[in-house]
Amino acid sequence: MVKGMYNYIGKAWRNPARETVQTRLIAWRAGQSLVKVEKPLRLDKARILGYKAKKGFVVIRVRLKRGGRKRSRHTHGRKSRKQHVRKILKMSYRWVAEIRAARRYLNLEVLNSYPIGKDGKYYFFEVIMVDPSKPEIKSDKNINWILSKKNRRRAERGLTSAAKKSRGLTSKSHFMKVRPSLRAWNRRGK
Repeated sequence: MVKGMYNYIGKAWRNPARETVQTRLIAWRAGQSLVKVEKPLRLDKARILGYKAKKGFVVIRVRLKRGGRKRSRHTHGRKSRKQHVRKILKMSYRWVAEIRAARRYLNLEVLNSYPIGKDGKYYFFEVIMVDPSKPEIKSDKNINWILSKKNRRRAERGLTSAAKKSRGLTSKSHFMKVRPSLRAWNRRGK
């Protein structure tokens, strides 16, 4: 069986050269947190997620700080039982990256995103965004669904695939989240 170009791109991505990765991460760390790039780094993944090399598609590289997703512990004026360190951010890093890109580029809509690297301090994602005002997007039947008003501000409203996964709406056993959760349902009878 003949294998295509994207198969080999995916294989190269799974086993990258260490020097290449290190130099890339050093350059990304020194740059800004949101950078518009010419073309996607992981072309195979971008094409799977809907990217096309045509006008109206934009790729943004987002840098996010790792850690710090919990509230700091109180030192004064609380009951002991109120001093728990609770998780405050229930969103995945990927979803946060999509939201930050959407807030910076208000004229674009988030289509999808994927991870491209991480080091000890940062996560890096590429966010695929679409410009709904371009005539190439309006005339393309595969992507012009993004023009409708119900798809405005998708990332902030939790309608992207990363957001739905964070919200527990993509479970394979059942396609809708059980509300209330099964744990809460079982606890109810006790």
